[in-house]
Amino acid sequence: MSNFTRALRLALRQRLGVAACIATSLLIAVLWAGNLVAVWPIVDAVMQDMSVPEWIDDMIASDRATLEALEDTREDLAAALLLADAEAQPKIQQQLAQVGDDLASYEWQIGWREWVKPIADRWMPDTPFETLGYVCVFVVVGTVLKSFFRIVNAMLVKRVTYKSTLALRNEYYRKVLRLEMSAFNGDGRGDLMNRCTTDLTGIGAGIQAILGAATREPLKMLACFAGAAYFSWRLLLLTIIVAPVAVVLIRWLARAIKRANRRAMEELSSIYETLAETISGIQLIKAFTMEAAERDRFNESATTLYRRQMKIALYGSFMSPSTEVIGVGMVILAAMAGGYLVLNQQTHLLGIRISDTPLTHGQMSVFFAMLAGMSDPARRLSSVLNEIQKASASSDRVYAVLDREPGIVDPAHPLPMPTQIKSIRFENVSFRYDPEKPILSGVNLEVDRGETIAIVGPNGCGKSTLLSLLPRFYDVTGGVIAMDGTDIRRFRLRDLRQKIGLVSQQAMLFNDTARANIAYGAIDATDEQIEEAARKAFAHDFITRKLVDGYDTVVGPGGSRLSGGQRQRIALARAILRDPEILILDEATSQVDLESEQLIHQVLQEFTADRTTLLITHRPSTLSLANRVVVMDQGTIDDIGTPDELLDRCELFRRLCHVGYRESA
Repeated sequence: MSNFTRALRLALRQRLGVAACIATSLLIAVLWAGNLVAVWPIVDAVMQDMSVPEWIDDMIASDRATLEALEDTREDLAAALLLADAEAQPKIQQQLAQVGDDLASYEWQIGWREWVKPIADRWMPDTPFETLGYVCVFVVVGTVLKSFFRIVNAMLVKRVTYKSTLALRNEYYRKVLRLEMSAFNGDGRGDLMNRCTTDLTGIGAGIQAILGAATREPLKMLACFAGAAYFSWRLLLLTIIVAPVAVVLIRWLARAIKRANRRAMEELSSIYETLAETISGIQLIKAFTMEAAERDRFNESATTLYRRQMKIALYGSFMSPSTEVIGVGMVILAAMAGGYLVLNQQTHLLGIRISDTPLTHGQMSVFFAMLAGMSDPARRLSSVLNEIQKASASSDRVYAVLDREPGIVDPAHPLPMPTQIKSIRFENVSFRYDPEKPILSGVNLEVDRGETIAIVGPNGCGKSTLLSLLPRFYDVTGGVIAMDGTDIRRFRLRDLRQKIGLVSQQAMLFNDTARANIAYGAIDATDEQIEEAARKAFAHDFITRKLVDGYDTVVGPGGSRLSGGQRQRIALARAILRDPEILILDEATSQVDLESEQLIHQVLQEFTADRTTLLITHRPSTLSLANRVVVMDQGTIDDIGTPDELLDRCELFRRLCHVGYRESA
């Protein structure tokens, strides 16, 4: 529960809201028990054909008669004590002490009733039927007030819950943005989404349960407990001796439910990942007629989730019946013991004193009502236990992300970035995602300011990985990447990345306007600057002529309403507007048509002039932009030179790029 406690502490920061929740819960509890007390005057007064003032007079008269009888008994015992031998005296002294206690109880009871009597004489009716009407009005008003406070309590609880969840969700999102790129590989995406949605919703439900039912229902139980204890606390203790059984059972069920919930959430993450893959790869699935296989894969995960949900349901189904059986056991025990005391007008049971004065039918009825009043909240509490255990499991998963330290962080004492970067140097760089599988090994490369370097090589040779190391999406596992002789790990991430512009193979656009996508990363740009960048990227014409609302057209998720060439030109416009000192192009023209490629090539030819550029490509037209070409193979640099030099001496370069290069040249 420690992580869930952290989430609760977040909610408790809203001190005024939490205090209001507790206050309204307390009012509900008082009104809940107060309505049950109405049974007492109905049974002992109305059903005995008396009004409340008459009932009080009758009780006072009965108490005075009992008091006189006790006084006589005390005098008799005192006289007997004087005549008793040493062996009999302790027993008589014990009886005298008991009579003294009884006298004190009756004197206090008479005093309290005499204090109430003037109030009853003034405000209560004189006939039994009118008394019944007053009691009914009291119950109705109490119920209406209780319902009103229930509504207020529910709204206050939800407000605190939703504000806490909002804060936690924002904190989670901030943390996700700080995670290293490896956190988003493989199954990480679906799991991170599940934690941000289902798990955070589960935490919210748990906070709501704690501030709502888990606060309100125990207070109702406590109010009823106090009411029952007022009439006979000893009888109450006798009836709750079975309660420890419930505590042990509920504790065991709670642990089982938490384990089952954690496993169900893990399986739900798998379903999220499957859905994400299906949606992103739907064209491939349909093209290869793999619908049936994907259905089977999804069904396997969904069936596993179903089984785990049924296990949760099984454990949860034991909660309410268990508390109900134990509650009935308590009531039966009270009925047997209380019935004996009331019917025989006794104060002792098996030699044990249960009450100071004999209980009336009305008092016993209220006692039973209070027990019933405790059992209903107990039943409700059992139903929220699953929510709390689910929230506990969800908290463990959410805080596992919140407590995770990002692998890529700023240095403790960052150095200022150079105003102009004169050189970039890769010194004996190595990198591996898996300790057993090196991706890069012994890479040495120096790039001068304003130079354009093209990197070519077969798939999987480490080209994209090498360029991902420059903005520190990953950190080298060996060697150094230096700018002007300074290790890039000594600069602030923000300062380093502001120097770099990136255009990748998949031009990532957000579900926003064309204007917003171009201005992404340059939020202070004016409309004129945005349009100028679009003109340089040859995007202005299609934006103004082909898009319905021009620059204010929403491009759809991932830019789905645009063609590949249009998306790539908007991505280039975004890079142009940012005006980076270093430009990284990762297969930026690999998925566009010939017309778009020619336009993009013209853009790049102008934009890369006097700008340090690192590009990955096999397109002959793009290779012609490069001052030098780096040929990579199996994580190492195979050769470096101009395209013409490499055609003459590098077999791998010829295999990769020579077809069409002569033509483009």
